[in-house]
Amino acid sequence: MKKTTFPVPTKKLSRSFWAATFRRLRHDHVAVLCALFLLLIVLLAIFAPWLGLDDPGKMSVARRLKPLGTPGHILGTDELGRDMLSRLIFGSRLSLFTGFMPVAVATLIGGVLGVIAGYAGGQPNMMIMRTVDIFYAFPSVLLAVAISSLLGAGILNTLVSLTLVFIPPIARIAESVTTQIRNQDFVEAARATGARNVMIIRHHILNNVTGPILIYASSLISVSIVLASGLSFLGLGVNPPNAEWGLMLNTLRASIYVAPVIAVLPGVMIFITSMSFNLLSDGLRSAMDVKS
Repeated sequence: MKKTTFPVPTKKLSRSFWAATFRRLRHDHVAVLCALFLLLIVLLAIFAPWLGLDDPGKMSVARRLKPLGTPGHILGTDELGRDMLSRLIFGSRLSLFTGFMPVAVATLIGGVLGVIAGYAGGQPNMMIMRTVDIFYAFPSVLLAVAISSLLGAGILNTLVSLTLVFIPPIARIAESVTTQIRNQDFVEAARATGARNVMIIRHHILNNVTGPILIYASSLISVSIVLASGLSFLGLGVNPPNAEWGLMLNTLRASIYVAPVIAVLPGVMIFITSMSFNLLSDGLRSAMDVKS
């Protein structure tokens, strides 16, 4: 995973800071376009059952591998005659879920571990971060495949394996930012007034580390989508007949020479969605950097 740096806050972040951040973000046309695309995908995934689409599991040998533009099947059909548009939209539900959920859980767990390690320092920092480094030493893809192979295929096991993959990098980001903030003047002033550590962490540390952690976590959503799709492609993720982009790539690979355009549609969705999350994350990071 790429190393990410963030501007280090020098005081408690206010509402005006976040307002200015989103005001600068609005001028980033690429980030806005990506946000609108992701909003569209999320809305389609949420309201998929009410869009009047074909049953994504309905098979018909007579209409298998129909090309794009076929009446009633604007994106064609797959190798079993199932409507591709319906399967792509319904498949986005699982793909987005396996993208968001592991990152959300890992952000909570890794963020807490990182903040505790960064604020406490000393022995607690050593114990937490050396344990995290054991998992961080393995490439994310290899670690995800290894854990999924050990746990077996299935949505739940995919979520568990990806969560374990993302906890270490999030913990390192949280620990790094917390370590830089804990000796800032506003934190020292809070200590001088007799504030307890819990209150300092709640009102001063978290206010400053939450932004960098969430921005870094947003960049991991794209990685999570790609990894989850990869696990499904290898038979270690979502089980058929569920519609999911990685699983659709797996089932369509035998049709690549017969209907190449149909076969690559799930891959196109994975690519565009993951790139949108990456570009939106980069836009947020740039908007937070006042110096830029």
